[in-house]
Amino acid sequence: MMILEHEAKALLRSVGVAVPKGTLIKPGARAPRVLGYPVAVKAQVRSGGRGKQGGVIRANNAAALKAAARKLFSTSFGDEKPEVLLADPWLPIDRELYLSVTIDGAAEGYVVLYSPQGGIDIESGVPPARYPIGAPWKFRAHELRAVLETVEKDFQLRERVIFLAQRLLETAAARDCHTIEINPLARLKDGELIALDAKIVYDDWAHYRNADILAQREGELRRADALQRASLAMGHMYVKLDGDIALISGGAGMTMGAMDMIKAYGGKPACFLDASPGPTSTRGYKPAFAMLDADPTVKVILVSVFGGGTHMNRVARSMKENMAMRKSKKPVVFRLDGTYVDQVPAIFDTFGAKNHASLETAVKEAVKLARAA
Repeated sequence: MMILEHEAKALLRSVGVAVPKGTLIKPGARAPRVLGYPVAVKAQVRSGGRGKQGGVIRANNAAALKAAARKLFSTSFGDEKPEVLLADPWLPIDRELYLSVTIDGAAEGYVVLYSPQGGIDIESGVPPARYPIGAPWKFRAHELRAVLETVEKDFQLRERVIFLAQRLLETAAARDCHTIEINPLARLKDGELIALDAKIVYDDWAHYRNADILAQREGELRRADALQRASLAMGHMYVKLDGDIALISGGAGMTMGAMDMIKAYGGKPACFLDASPGPTSTRGYKPAFAMLDADPTVKVILVSVFGGGTHMNRVARSMKENMAMRKSKKPVVFRLDGTYVDQVPAIFDTFGAKNHASLETAVKEAVKLARAA
């Protein structure tokens, strides 16, 4: 769960990381009092690539600030319109750097990433240097120093980055953050290091013990439409994409693999929807179908579920119930595999469905149906 930039900066400020003294702007509010011009007027949205989409505008005076706010409030960024803007002072930058702490499976925990060149084109540059840590208590300054020496020539800057990386790591572990990213981390003309932009991604599943994450989840539910709220309430992981083959799957890895296969066979995924039901509950499939049936861009729904603890006979019976309740005529393609899958064909026969023996054949049929729709 990614929070807004101004929220991320507030968290960083609370743990002693330097951030610009920005001003929040809300729709319809009077012209804000900023500390001085010029300022960077920034759309506060959760989608990536904001800078390349015109989501950051320089304003040299109050009139330009007002015009920038009007433009940004009326613009969508990744299907999201900003509800608030942030006006940060336009600072004299000497260098733009990149620093982040994030969870990494290969590291079995946290990893520190650093690049001597930050900014909006970070993805197209040299890959950041990596310091795999794992458990937070395994952080060692001398190990990170050895990594930084391979990419950063300024030894004084290296030491400051080491201190800052440790602070980010401690914060991520204490606040249940999956990722804390500062890009750019700017060195100003006077030598100060400051987080010009920040991205923080919380661990959604820590909401039971973290009031900040719980509040973010409740806000996410309020922003969602009725169908998305039902899906989110079930704990689904849902990301809307620009294709026409919707995917209901179980497990993030299974979902990503099915999405890749759809693409490989010439189709386009309409969403990432991990509806992992757990071994005893299949209630989550009903809101998933309702949401996808209501989406006019979806032409076909592909159900791909593999389970060990999840019993396929239960999933099959749930599919029978959902197919009986659906009013939509969108075709549904099934591929169930796992425990008690031998019972699936008999259940599917009762409502005229077919369970594909492999994901490949299921994906091929879904792509064929989408092209014919």
